[in-house]
Amino acid sequence: MTRRPRARANQDSAEGVRRGGRWRFAVTALLLGGLVVLVDQWTKSWTESTLIEGERTPLVGSLFGLQLAYNPGAAFSFGEGFTWVFALVSVAAVVVATVFAFRVRQLGWTLVVGALGGAAASHASDRLFREPGFGRGHVVDFLAYGNLFIGNFADIVIVTGAVAGALLMWREERAREQASTTTILRRRIAENLPPEDDTR
Repeated sequence: MTRRPRARANQDSAEGVRRGGRWRFAVTALLLGGLVVLVDQWTKSWTESTLIEGERTPLVGSLFGLQLAYNPGAAFSFGEGFTWVFALVSVAAVVVATVFAFRVRQLGWTLVVGALGGAAASHASDRLFREPGFGRGHVVDFLAYGNLFIGNFADIVIVTGAVAGALLMWREERAREQASTTTILRRRIAENLPPEDDTR
C-alpha cells in the first residue's frame, strides 16, 4: 500500500524536473533572441546616424567595408517587389521559433532556435515598422562584402545559426546510426552465445 504513493511522488517529481528544464531552455532561447534583436537594431540605428547612404567606408580594402543601404527584398536584393511577402515570412519564422523554443530539450538547439528567432524578429520589425510603410519596410543593411552584397548583423546570425543547426542534425544522425549499429552488434553477440546449462 505504501509503494504506490511513493512511486507516484517520484513520478511527479521527475515530471516537475522535466518541466523545469523545459522552461529553462525556453527562457534561454527567448533571452538570446531578445539580445539578437537589441544588437541588430542598435547597429542599424548607429548606421543610420553615422553613415551616408551609398557611400562606402573601407575597412579591409575593397573586400569589406561599411555602406548604408535599404533593402526591400531578400538576400542579394532578390524579390524587391514582394516586400510584404518577406514581412509575412519573417513573422511566420518568429512564430515557429517561439513554438520550438518551448519544445527543445538540448542546449545546442536552444541556442540555434533563439538566435534564428531573434534574427527573424529583427527583420520582421524592419519589414513592419520602417519606411515606406507598414508591411513594406526596407531592411537596413550596412556590412558591405566587396561587390557581392550588403548585409547586417541579423544576416550573420541567420547564416551561423543555419550552419550550427545543420551540424547538430548531422551529429544526431551519426549518433542514431552508431546506436543502431551497437544494438545490432549486441543482438548478434547474444544470438551466438551458447544456451544456458539447465543441469546446474
